[in-house]
Amino acid sequence: MTTLLLVPAAVPSAYQPDLSPVADSLALSALIALLPLVTVFVTLGVLKWKAHWAGLSAVLVAIIVAAVFFGMPVQLAALAATQGAAFGLFPIMWIVFTAILLYQVTVRSGHFEDLRATFHLISDDPRIQAIIIAFCFGGLLEALAGFGAPVAITGVMLMALGFSPLRAAAVVLLANTAPVAFGAIGTPIVTAGNLTGIPYQEIGAYVGHQTPILAAFVPLLLVLMAGGRRGVRETWPVAVVVGLAFAIAQWISATWISVELTDIIASLAGLAAAVLFLRVWQPSGREEALAVMHADRERELALVGGEGNIAVSGPASDFNVSADELEERARGLTKGRMLFALFPYLLVIAVFSVAKLVPPVKEALTGTDIKIPWPGLDGEILTASGEVSGATTYTLAWLSSPGSMLLVCGLIVAFVYGIGISGWAGEVAAIAHKMRFAFLTVASMLALAYVMNLSGQTITIGTWIAGTGAAFAFLSPTLGWIGTAVTGSDTSANALFATLQQSAAQTAGIDPTLLVAANTSGGVVGKMISPQNLTIAATAVGLIGRESDILRKVLPWSIGLIIAMCILVGLQSTVLAWMLP
Repeated sequence: MTTLLLVPAAVPSAYQPDLSPVADSLALSALIALLPLVTVFVTLGVLKWKAHWAGLSAVLVAIIVAAVFFGMPVQLAALAATQGAAFGLFPIMWIVFTAILLYQVTVRSGHFEDLRATFHLISDDPRIQAIIIAFCFGGLLEALAGFGAPVAITGVMLMALGFSPLRAAAVVLLANTAPVAFGAIGTPIVTAGNLTGIPYQEIGAYVGHQTPILAAFVPLLLVLMAGGRRGVRETWPVAVVVGLAFAIAQWISATWISVELTDIIASLAGLAAAVLFLRVWQPSGREEALAVMHADRERELALVGGEGNIAVSGPASDFNVSADELEERARGLTKGRMLFALFPYLLVIAVFSVAKLVPPVKEALTGTDIKIPWPGLDGEILTASGEVSGATTYTLAWLSSPGSMLLVCGLIVAFVYGIGISGWAGEVAAIAHKMRFAFLTVASMLALAYVMNLSGQTITIGTWIAGTGAAFAFLSPTLGWIGTAVTGSDTSANALFATLQQSAAQTAGIDPTLLVAANTSGGVVGKMISPQNLTIAATAVGLIGRESDILRKVLPWSIGLIIAMCILVGLQSTVLAWMLP
């Protein structure tokens, strides 16, 4: 591990957040602290601003709140925003950029058509394809990479299979809820364990008795979103089988096998269940579903094409192959062509498995990380408890980042598929241009998160919610939900609130492990409404600038699922305590 020391500029004395800076009232301070989040959701969901303008305006509000109400020097608040913006660009948007680059390389080579045909052989029903790609394959990508890569990759894959842009984005965001808690080789849970001192295996086992309850229903929700109530009536058997296979495998692995491998095992179990079940059963209504999907796509693309200020790229205009042409291509596939079409994603799985699961390789990669104390900020921020904040050190994971691994995979695929370095470079330039506003959006959203976190706004909100006593068991998942919505990361939500959950539980006489796990589980349904993740989805499907439309599509689902999680955790603290390991 390398530490890069930079000389900081002269700054005021160390800043320590005050949890009740407004009239010495925690409730009033928390309501003021919510203003930046309200700004995001009002400008996006109500005023329908472009996401980058919504993000920049929220950052400005956060800095004003930090300076005027929380007493944070403006210089420190601005520096916090710059560190957050840097983290938003690298590693977050680096991962998204390289994921889309890998996809575009396969499209340019022409082999993505064979991949479409391969999925067509498993099932040519779009509702089943939503389950297989967004839920099973997306879960596997979340297990290995996380940080937006599953949304980016599966979003463009659904687009290529004929889904409308808006529906594809909503489906992949909803599907991404199931595996988030155990994503990136269990990173959110390991982080919670490190911060609280509770063995992470114990936290993982508790989470494994919460998130599978929701995961079992996610495939049903996906077919409801993809095909309406009729889709549920016609496809519920396979949705139930896949959901139960995923949930049972997640439950067993988290409890008795391995927290780190939980999502890998669950995703493969769900995929195997889908393939085996579809050999003996096929849904009805495929033709009607295809007709509805194509009509929906044409209507959506006509709307997008009619708005000159909206960017449409890649999948939105690349794939117009008819169902008959796809059927003919599928019949001509050989095993060799199918394996060659699957090669990029098999390569991704292999590279990430070695990098994350082989200890010597993992240690060698993380050993190249460069720790950079943020100039002017490092050592000048204290936590609410008075300790020097460790959040002011920026980690440049230039080699161990999932984005760097995806970059290597993309280069290998470019040469194997014969497009060479020039074709690859052409895609790099084109994608960078198309994603320019997405870069700005995610940078601004992470800037917002860092200002709120380091100024004490986020912890004030959490402390206020935690002050509800025994009723906090029902509300504890909302902290993870808010934390993930703000930061776009369940890991970051645990970094913010895990110790708060632990101390609140001890004060209220509730099992601390239950509430730390609840923070993680609540975070999984907050990720779909994170502005960062909304931008990733919008970028992937070519709807840059329409993040507000995607938000309105997924917000009711997120609210419904967090309510369900709150009820589950509240009951687990009382009458359903027998469910816990």
